Amino acid sequence: MYRDLQLLVRGEVQPPVIDKLMGFSWTAAEPGKVVMEMETDEKHANAMGTLHGGVLCSMADACMGSAFASTLNEGESFALLELKINFLKPVWRAKLTATATVVKRGDTIGLVECEIRDEGQSLVAKAAGTCMVLRNEKADGRRSVLVTR
Repeated sequence: MYRDLQLLVRGEVQPPVIDKLMGFSWTAAEPGKVVMEMETDEKHANAMGTLHGGVLCSMADACMGSAFASTLNEGESFALLELKINFLKPVWRAKLTATATVVKRGDTIGLVECEIRDEGQSLVAKAAGTCMVLRNEKADGRRSVLVTR
């Protein structure tokens, strides 16, 4: 999976459809760490005109999932068990950067954290997720959704 993320960062494969829909782009990937960016505008707004919290949650989820996936071995997959996010300031139009880091990768359970910052490096949101590694028949059906250009 780490190789797939490197291809994604270099633009050699298409991202998952949901990530294209949301406007996420990958800027860096290394084992256990991924950086993503997005430009927000009115199409991402809630009824108050600020960035919808679900957009931040989706960005954190995608970034943390990619960071955790970068630690998987052949034949492994994973499932997100829990996601928690704190929204720390409102955003209207901004360039956001999400940085996710695997804090702990055990044999079965892992903890990932993500910070989302605006272009001024102000912390917009902080998230944490718990992931469970799947193996054998529990990992059946796994497939890469990255498509070569």
